[in-house]
Amino acid sequence: MLYPGTALRLMLAASLIVSLTAHGASAAQGDGAAAQQRGSAAAEKDLDRHLSFLARRDSLIKTGGTELIFVGDSITDGWRQNPQHELFDDYFGRYRPYNIGVSGDETQHVLWRIDHGELDGLAPKLVVLMIGTNNLANANKMGPDETADGVAAVVQAIRRKLPGSKILLLGIFPRGNRKDDPLRVAVDAANTRIAGLADRKTVFYRDIAASFLAPDGTLSGEVMPDYLHPNARGYRIWADTIRPDIDRLVRGAR
Repeated sequence: MLYPGTALRLMLAASLIVSLTAHGASAAQGDGAAAQQRGSAAAEKDLDRHLSFLARRDSLIKTGGTELIFVGDSITDGWRQNPQHELFDDYFGRYRPYNIGVSGDETQHVLWRIDHGELDGLAPKLVVLMIGTNNLANANKMGPDETADGVAAVVQAIRRKLPGSKILLLGIFPRGNRKDDPLRVAVDAANTRIAGLADRKTVFYRDIAASFLAPDGTLSGEVMPDYLHPNARGYRIWADTIRPDIDRLVRGAR
C-alpha cells in the first residue's frame, strides 16, 4: 500500500537516517570496510521513480509475482524505449519481468532503493544486474576498486533480500571507441574485480563485451553511437547474447 506522498517521504527519510546510522556504527566497529566507500553507502536519488517502482512491485505481487528482475542504470532503463521495449517483451515477457533500472544510477543509489523496498515481497528466479559505469565516469569519478566494492555491496543486498534467487551479474559494458580509452581501461579493471564475485551457485558472471567489439577492440558507433549506450542494434545483441543464460537460470539449470 502506498502512503500519501508527504507521509511516505517522511517515512523514507526516517528510514534512511536509521540506515545511515547503522552503516556508521558498523564502520566504527571496524566491520565491513567496504561500507566506508562511497559506492557502498546507500544514497537517495529519483524518489518519484522509486515510488513508481513500489507501485509496480505491489501490482506484480497481487497478480502472481515475477520470475525475472533487471537492475541497473540508464542502459537497463533503456529497455523501456522503443523499439527495444518490443524486443524486451518478445524475449523476456514470458517471465513477467520487473525492470528497476534508472538512468544515472550508481551503486549507492541502487543500494538505497533496495534498502527501501523495491524487492520486498518478491521471489524471482533470477536477477540480472549490471551497474558501475556511472561510478567510474560521473562527478564522483570513483576508481575501479571502489566501483567493484559498490557492485559487491549491491550483490550482497540482493542476496539478503532475495535469498532464493540467482543473480546473473554482467560485466560493465565497454565504453569509449578505442581499447586504450581511459574509461575502457577503468571498466576492464573493475570487471576483473567484479568477476570474482561469482560462485556459480547463486551468482553467475558474464562479460559480453566481445559481442559489441570489433576484432581490434574498437567499439563501433553503429552499435553504441555515443560509445556508451546501445542503440536498437546493440540491444538486440545484448538480448541475443544473454537470453540462453536467462532461460537456463530461470528454469533452474546451471
